[in-house]
Amino acid sequence: GNPLLSSLRGFTPTPPLTGTCRHGAAWRHARCTIDNRVTRVAWLNRSTILYAGNDKWCLDPRVVLLSNTQTQYSIEIQNVDVYDEGPYTCSVQTDNHPKTSRVHLIVQVSPKIVEISSDISINEGNNISLTCIATGRPEPTVTWRHISPKAVGFVSEDEYLEIQGITREQSGDYECSASNDVAAPVVRRVKVTVNYPPYISEAKGTGVPVGQKGTLQCEASAVPSAEFQWYKDDKRLVEGKKGVKVENRPFLSKLIFFNVSEHDYGNYTCVASNKLGHTNASITLFELNEPTSSTLLQEVKTTALTPWKGPGAVSEVNNGTSRRAGCIWLLPLLVLHLLLKF
Repeated sequence: GNPLLSSLRGFTPTPPLTGTCRHGAAWRHARCTIDNRVTRVAWLNRSTILYAGNDKWCLDPRVVLLSNTQTQYSIEIQNVDVYDEGPYTCSVQTDNHPKTSRVHLIVQVSPKIVEISSDISINEGNNISLTCIATGRPEPTVTWRHISPKAVGFVSEDEYLEIQGITREQSGDYECSASNDVAAPVVRRVKVTVNYPPYISEAKGTGVPVGQKGTLQCEASAVPSAEFQWYKDDKRLVEGKKGVKVENRPFLSKLIFFNVSEHDYGNYTCVASNKLGHTNASITLFELNEPTSSTLLQEVKTTALTPWKGPGAVSEVNNGTSRRAGCIWLLPLLVLHLLLKF
């Protein structure tokens, strides 16, 4: 029964224009150009009249009239929502001849990650599947990448990331990114912890003189961190033993001897264990002979006297004396021989 709608019956509108607006913004491109021949104007959304002239027909407070002049008739939709998407028609009537212009509103929505896997702890060799669901308009592109110095590029260009037979090198943070060029990409991270049994990476024996301080070290890598125990001759060494201290850190254990005695020398066993297994290594504390003061003094004397009274020098002196003595004894005989000859 509306005369404006009745006047549009049988009228074929021109192809609509396309307008875009970000979700939550104000759309001000609903405008049409008019002149002094116009007798009636209205804005419609599908078949619903929003404004007819200066009169507001809709109840939505977000729809406001921007201008109604002799040259332009425009409205604004504030805080645009996805439900506002669709066709908008400006209807103009001149001398009982209606004209319309249409624009199709496309609402763009920034990407949003609505579902993502929780942090996960898994044993080495098992399979994992991570999920990252994102919404947005246009539909966002979802990618996964491993945050690691050794990782190169994306590990998945999909909402789902699956890893078969995961290794300890694949532990760490995995980043999901959702982007659609409407706004900056949205990123979320999932922490993947890979559990594995201990392995001892360093266990070296050491030599210490009697009476000095000595330390045996045992390094082990494991997730969860390894617990350390020390043994000597199948007997566990406990904290508080006189003269011995055990210092444990997440990946390192030290067996400290404050005053090494003969009894302390020998083979020790370091055992590293966690819930996935255990391993051990044998470490030797051996005696290191420390030079005494008398030994050092004898070495100094030998070094100082060698150039003067070495075996070779002594031999030369004795041989020279013998040769000189021989010459003195033969000289009288030579003189006597010459006198008798003449």
